Amino acid sequence: MDKRKHDREILHLAVPAFGALVAEPLFLLSDAAIVGRLGTAQQAALTIAGQALTALIGVCVFLAYATTAAVARQVGAGDLRHAARQGIDGLWLALAIGAALIAVGVPASPSVIGFFEHNEYAVEYLRISLLGAPAMLVVLAGTGVLRGLQNGRVPLYVSAGMFTANLVLNALFVLVFGWGIAGSAWGTVTAQTGGALVYLVTVLRLARRHGASMMPSWQGLRTAVSSGFALVIRTVTLQATLVLATLVAARQGPDVAAAYGISSRIWMLSSYILDAVAIAGQSLLGRHLGAGDQTAAREVTRRMLWWGLFTSCGFGVLLLAVRPWVPGLFDATPEVSALLLQALLVVALIQPLGGLTFVLDGVLIGAGDMEYLAWAGVFTLAAFLPAARLVAGHGVAALWLALGWWMAVRMLTLGARARTGAWLVTGAVR
Repeated sequence: MDKRKHDREILHLAVPAFGALVAEPLFLLSDAAIVGRLGTAQQAALTIAGQALTALIGVCVFLAYATTAAVARQVGAGDLRHAARQGIDGLWLALAIGAALIAVGVPASPSVIGFFEHNEYAVEYLRISLLGAPAMLVVLAGTGVLRGLQNGRVPLYVSAGMFTANLVLNALFVLVFGWGIAGSAWGTVTAQTGGALVYLVTVLRLARRHGASMMPSWQGLRTAVSSGFALVIRTVTLQATLVLATLVAARQGPDVAAAYGISSRIWMLSSYILDAVAIAGQSLLGRHLGAGDQTAAREVTRRMLWWGLFTSCGFGVLLLAVRPWVPGLFDATPEVSALLLQALLVVALIQPLGGLTFVLDGVLIGAGDMEYLAWAGVFTLAAFLPAARLVAGHGVAALWLALGWWMAVRMLTLGARARTGAWLVTGAVR
């Protein structure tokens, strides 16, 4: 298989994955732009509550990533019925975890927000947003199933619809009805619920077509939990790093918190763009390894690394070009604007590190090398802790330099594993 064919396959999956992934940071960016009209306190609250919510839901990202890799392996092995069966179990697991998050998270919201700082607006936003946890997790699981089946169009369409609904409902609830920050939370929950319903219908139809049972399989659920455990550890370490960074920013006052919140949303936008290439890798690597083709898996990895580096450098240059106009988009105060401009300079310069790191992460997820990812996550979190302590109290630009160090350590750790070839395990099940 030549390089051009690999490139076409990567683009075939990465372009719709980008469209689907970019909806999530655009959710947050549009929310920030609307909530910013309410004041700096509400903007800071959105930053804090958004990070807490992202951490809680992000722990469950294995519902998408592990499912993509597992389903893709079954596709490569030619077993579509088993692939659909895994998808159904993923949906049931998503609903169960979502219900548990509501039961535990809603009453614990004041304590969660209090970990950052006392902010009643943030508590209100988090409590409402957690009611949409089952829908958010169903979207993750459904997305993983379809990507594993090499179907990137449905996630793209659903994400576009969710973003549009979120934007319209947030503007209506916050700016027209005057519900304040609660209106932003209700708008997002409503949009996510609509997207979850579409995924449920789509995956159930696929299961019926391939003769898979609609009821949960206890064995399948136990397997899903077991295979996702190492990926949960990896994700927890990533989220812990981001939570710690938010905590460092929040304790420097509302101006630093607001500037970090906006810059982190822009960084998330670039991260999701890069993750689109990584997700293409998860699907393609799973398929090639399921079919026993190590040569194709190696070549796809090389091509994705080039795509990741090219894309990240392009985003960095674009961000440098538009940087002077970004603060105005969020109606930032002069104090927040000055801090934001400093932060965005660093964010632009560290983009190439993110480009290689995200692709390498996707490669190892697609290969099912979850145990190594877990240990690598623990190591990189440990490397970030002294850096976070060193930059505490020195502003938002210094905080982003610490995050750049963290990404460099991740890149080196994952790159060392990729060079060994120990992750190239073939077969329908790793």
